[in-house]
Amino acid sequence: MATPSYTIMPLPPTQAVETTAVLKRLAEAHRYLAELKGVAVTIPNERILVDTLSLQEAKDSSAIENIITTHDEVYRSDYLAMAFASPAAKEVHRYAQALKLGFDEVRNAGGIGLNTILRVQAALEANGAGLRKLPGTVLKNDRTGEVVYTPPQDHATIVELMNNLEAFLNNDQLLDVDPLVKMAIAHHQFESIHPFYDGNGRTGRILNILYLVRCGLLDLPILYMSRFIIRNKTEYYRLLQSVRTDGNWEPWVLYMLEAIARTAQQTIALVKDIRALMQQYKQRIRTEQPRLYSQDLLNNLFRHPYTKIDFMMRDMEVTRLTATRYLNVLVDMKLLQKVKVGRTNFYVNEPLFELLRKGSP
Repeated sequence: MATPSYTIMPLPPTQAVETTAVLKRLAEAHRYLAELKGVAVTIPNERILVDTLSLQEAKDSSAIENIITTHDEVYRSDYLAMAFASPAAKEVHRYAQALKLGFDEVRNAGGIGLNTILRVQAALEANGAGLRKLPGTVLKNDRTGEVVYTPPQDHATIVELMNNLEAFLNNDQLLDVDPLVKMAIAHHQFESIHPFYDGNGRTGRILNILYLVRCGLLDLPILYMSRFIIRNKTEYYRLLQSVRTDGNWEPWVLYMLEAIARTAQQTIALVKDIRALMQQYKQRIRTEQPRLYSQDLLNNLFRHPYTKIDFMMRDMEVTRLTATRYLNVLVDMKLLQKVKVGRTNFYVNEPLFELLRKGSP
């Protein structure tokens, strides 16, 4: 039976974490991360990947917390207009916005401050509750109701541990190990501190991506590990707890490195497929409707798998009449499919939607 009590020690850990098995798996994870970083720059507008893949990560990360929606609902929703296809889709869009907020702050600041973590969680949960101040938070087995872990209850302890985590994330001198190993350690520490009343799992998974950006291993927040975690959820929680009960770091670090490698592979394939599809659309529009073609038009069709007149007006700065005409021409070319939902007409890039829905072909 799992022991619910665990005294969190400040980072860095005292035992050796970079074992021979970890070093072997690090090489593979770095190889795929480097390939992903390279292939991402072949997409002409970074917002295409940031906007579509952040929603992928948001959907899968939210599903781990039993916030379930469909790709259709997610891509039909409009965060700027605060128009959502379902309450769950609204949560997913909040997650994507929190991820992008954190990414912008880390890219501008070059580090991950505690204030950034607080702002990410606040955007995610749409409240300003901040770090836990009241006791009573426990983690239970969803099926049995058994308490499996009790995080720190005292506010001062939580603040102290979070300040220590902030230093660990930003000071490369504190532990001389590979950044991916540090990410795995930091993720375990964050989830064990469990510093917020709500949104700890999702904030922690955003923090993983931000740390990869902070270390220069990714230029864009496009590695969505949550799909791997969903498929291996029982193992994820088992290994988290194993570090607490047995101090067993190696299997946990190996799991996280496997998540990085497999996810990077899938994302590389997905980005290459998106790039190939963009080339097909570009060629057809330039050949058959040269007056219609522009890079801004192409960007719109690939930033929004479900585009609509308002999106095109906003992105391309054209009138409603012009946006409507463009979209109708693309429907006639069978590059988009017109779908009416309620009073709104959506123009669906079906091949792109299918790529995103499946993750890779």
